[in-house]
Amino acid sequence: MPLLTKYKILKKIFFLPFFLLNFSYFAQNTTSISGFVHDTTNGESLIGANIYLVELGIGSSTNQSGYFVIPNVPFNKYTMRTSYVGYKTIDKKVDLQKNSKNVFKIFLTPQSIETETIVVTSDTMSVGEKLFIKPISRIELSPQQVNQMPRLIEADLLRTLQTLPGITALSDFSSALYVRGGTPDQNLYMIDGTDVYNPEHAFGIFSTFNTYAIKKVEVSKGGFSADYGGRLSSVIDVTNIDGNRNEFQGVANVSLLSASTTLQIPLGDFGSISGSLRRTYIDQTYAKWFDEIPNYYFFDGNLKAFIDINENNKLSLSFFRSYDDLEFRVDKDKNDSFGFDYDWGNTTGSINWKHIFNPEIFSSFWVTGSTFNSCFDMTQIMNIIEENFIYDISLKAALEYYGSNNLNLKFGAEHKFLYGSYKMKWDAGYADVERHRNHSIGYLSVIFKPSESWFLESGLRTDYFNSDKNYFNLSPRLTIKYRLNESSSIKFASGIYYQYLYRIPRLFFNAIWTSADEYTKESNSNHFILGYQKEIDKVYELEIEAYWKTYKNICQFNDLYFIEATPDSYTNDGNPIYSTTKNLFNSGDADSYGLEILVRKQLGALTGWISYSLSRTIYTFEKLNSGNKFIPRQNRTHIVNLVINANIDELLWSDEVADNKWFLGLNFIYSSGQPITVPGSAYYVSTLPDWNDIPAYYKNTPSYKLHPAEMNSFRLPEYTRLDISLTYEIRYDGWKLSPYLQIINIGNRQNVWFINYVDKYENKMIVQEVDETNMFPILPSIGVSVEF
Repeated sequence: MPLLTKYKILKKIFFLPFFLLNFSYFAQNTTSISGFVHDTTNGESLIGANIYLVELGIGSSTNQSGYFVIPNVPFNKYTMRTSYVGYKTIDKKVDLQKNSKNVFKIFLTPQSIETETIVVTSDTMSVGEKLFIKPISRIELSPQQVNQMPRLIEADLLRTLQTLPGITALSDFSSALYVRGGTPDQNLYMIDGTDVYNPEHAFGIFSTFNTYAIKKVEVSKGGFSADYGGRLSSVIDVTNIDGNRNEFQGVANVSLLSASTTLQIPLGDFGSISGSLRRTYIDQTYAKWFDEIPNYYFFDGNLKAFIDINENNKLSLSFFRSYDDLEFRVDKDKNDSFGFDYDWGNTTGSINWKHIFNPEIFSSFWVTGSTFNSCFDMTQIMNIIEENFIYDISLKAALEYYGSNNLNLKFGAEHKFLYGSYKMKWDAGYADVERHRNHSIGYLSVIFKPSESWFLESGLRTDYFNSDKNYFNLSPRLTIKYRLNESSSIKFASGIYYQYLYRIPRLFFNAIWTSADEYTKESNSNHFILGYQKEIDKVYELEIEAYWKTYKNICQFNDLYFIEATPDSYTNDGNPIYSTTKNLFNSGDADSYGLEILVRKQLGALTGWISYSLSRTIYTFEKLNSGNKFIPRQNRTHIVNLVINANIDELLWSDEVADNKWFLGLNFIYSSGQPITVPGSAYYVSTLPDWNDIPAYYKNTPSYKLHPAEMNSFRLPEYTRLDISLTYEIRYDGWKLSPYLQIINIGNRQNVWFINYVDKYENKMIVQEVDETNMFPILPSIGVSVEF
């Protein structure tokens, strides 16, 4: 089917709900209820709180700003019920009259969700209703859930996400996310509305997000709506805390790796400031005690100010900075010893103005900036220096129109000013790539609810990417939900997604960003997702999803680039200069499909989740594996995750209320082995007497050579790991002290990372033996957290 015809059909289907609208909803004898929902203890707005009019059976949920609207409500008296997980449900009597302002500020009081006895009645929104409201393939995490996970010394957001179905890691040494067969550069990372281009510290071992500064994390594994784009696989949207508007509040954390603090300060009665800072001290401790450990440290910090101008205008300013510094020397006591210096970091900033034009129109306007830079310097010993820099300045507008209880619109626009620079100088040549790009975006989503049982959202996103070659694409999106009964529902989502920015991954070095141009086409992916969700026993959530994704023109770094690349010009000394991306990537297609099952419990003294993932991803690259299909390294056929967080005191002595409590955390992972390429045949090569680059006893000895089999046709042994954490929480006079013990891989299982073939001289022959390199051994750590 021609592409234009396909788009015409999709647009007719996707915009059908708009034409089904019954305009009688906009009668003049109705009004709108709107307002914000806050935490009464600190004034923070609550994302995803539920507001419900008991008599009418209609309601709404708060958006990312804590704002809600229930439009077209007849004038009368009602009971407005507000609920949120972990907070006491409240009822408020409201009398809606003409010429009155029906705008409310609602404050909810936190309550313990760790009690084992939970009674769910009509006073709270059921688990089944919450599952129906939640978008397909989306998982939300609170900072408490992230910080309760057993940690690799530090609480880590990305490693927590790796325990969710459909999200995998390449190894213990990486916090990078591979979502449903995608690669890390296909994930959109955002912090307070700003793109983050390198979300990892220490070459991927830790993430840059300080978990104590996080307010909420939303992860979409696919099928996301038209307001998100630019990436093929997923969206990780992090919102930091605004700050306590009532009183000074702080938390400090000390571990074997780092120290961190997060502080919140009110600004009178009109706003707040929050800030956090984290720094490792390996360079001041271990690096001075052990010569084998290089001088290395990282820090990250963020600052956010929230200003409540008036009931219709809110302003927030956010700043984030991360920095890594590595100084490596073979002999630290000698200045001329072989080594290098390497530093890199992110800087982001945003200004966000939220404005309510009228109760039915909520808007958010952004000015954001994001940079990433790195510098590798080995000029002291060898004449090698590499510099990489990227910046992204964006202007964004996002509006939400609440037309009725059955029809809402989301629409907006964005423009990105992009700049990238890569420079590398060595004795034999010079790379100098500098590019300016512009990316213009517009989107519209129509949300239609024809009945209590049906939910439809259709959208269209437009992308215009200005490069050496310009790209214009239309991306239709569709979501359908159907409520089977009060406790269960089915969902379907589909969409087309485009990506114009790519990363060149490098082992132990930061990836380099580049873009679509005359040599590298844009990538695209089609998502098809079918899901079933059910409430079990009032507190358990069951989610089952099957997905199929197709990829076109995905990019993989060409390992033969330095052989196939041709210089674009030459220096005065005759050294080549490379300034284009010609031959930089191999381009190919892929299919990814799988099944995910998640059972989750978020209330009670025992919380957590268990999940199972069945997946398969198949690549086809013309220049790889002789053009035959192969499985990429990140593919794991079977993965089982078990996460348990237990309040031991509540479980054992549920009738007693104690100020001091013990908490236990468990994280178990099982997965199929990773695919690798192994030898398919072998042959001997006779050495010659004048070969000087081999040991003397190898002279005149046949050497054993290996020839690879099909790419990734063999799998390593299964991966298994169990982590535990034990925390003792002490409360006294408004303070909370929490010393903790963490043990990663408590069974000390030797999970294989990769294998090498090592030459061995035996019986006057050179043979090769398999040498395994393992991942993390048992890693215990201790630390303490103080809240005040």
